[in-house]
Amino acid sequence: MSLQIIPIKISKDIEYGDDLVEILLKTKAGRGLKEGDILVFTQKVISKQEGKKIDLSKVHPTLLATGVASAYKKDPRIVQLILDETKRIIRMKNGIIISQTRHGLVCANAGIDESNVEKGFATLLPKDADDSAQKLKQRIKTKTGKNVAVIISDTFGRPFREGQTDVAIGVSGISSIIDYEGKQDNFKRILRVTAIAVADEICSASELVRGKTLHTPIAIVRNYKFDKKNGRLEDLLRVKSLDLFR
Repeated sequence: MSLQIIPIKISKDIEYGDDLVEILLKTKAGRGLKEGDILVFTQKVISKQEGKKIDLSKVHPTLLATGVASAYKKDPRIVQLILDETKRIIRMKNGIIISQTRHGLVCANAGIDESNVEKGFATLLPKDADDSAQKLKQRIKTKTGKNVAVIISDTFGRPFREGQTDVAIGVSGISSIIDYEGKQDNFKRILRVTAIAVADEICSASELVRGKTLHTPIAIVRNYKFDKKNGRLEDLLRVKSLDLFR
C-alpha cells in the first residue's frame, strides 16, 4: 500500500487546556483514524495547549539579558527567556544564539519562537515532549480504541546546510531510530554504523503537507510499517563524548 501523509487543518487557534484529541477527532481525517497511523503534532500547538505561551510584557530582563540583547540586536525579553531555558550557550554570533536547552536539544534561541502566535507573545518548548506524546497516544487509544504512534515535531536549522527541516522532539509508540548495524547491504557487506533517524524523517516528510501558513498543525502518516518499540527524544541526541563538534 502506498505511503500517505494527510494534513489536518485546524482553523481554531489552540489555547491553554484545549483538548487536542477532541479537536482532532472532529475533523474528517481524524474521524477516519486507523490502527497503526502515525500522528505528527507541531510543537507550537503542544506548547499553546500546555500553557507555554508567554506574555512578553510580563518578562523582566536581567542586566545580563539586556547586555546580550544590546550586543546582538535582540529583544531583551526574548533573550531572558532564552537564558531561562538554556543549559549551556554553544555559540553567539551574527545575532544568533545557539544553545543547549535543558531538554538536551541544541538549537537556535533555545526553541523560543514568536511565529504563529499573537504579537507580544512567544512560545517555549514543552516541558517534556515525550510525556506529551505519550499522553496523546493514550487518550487516542481511550477515545477510539486505535493504537497509534505520536511524534511531536519542531523546525530546526542544520549545521553546514541552509534552510530548516522538521525534527522530532517528542516520541511515543514508535522507535526513534532504525539501526542497521550488523545487517548486510546489497553487496553483502556488513553495515557497522548506519542508523536512520526515522522519527526525524517522518517529521520532515509531514512538513511537506503541513507547511507554516496553512493552519495544519497535525498530520497523519499512514501505511508506514514501523517498529512499535517506544522511542524517546534521548535516542536522537548524540552524547558529547561522541560529538566531533563540541
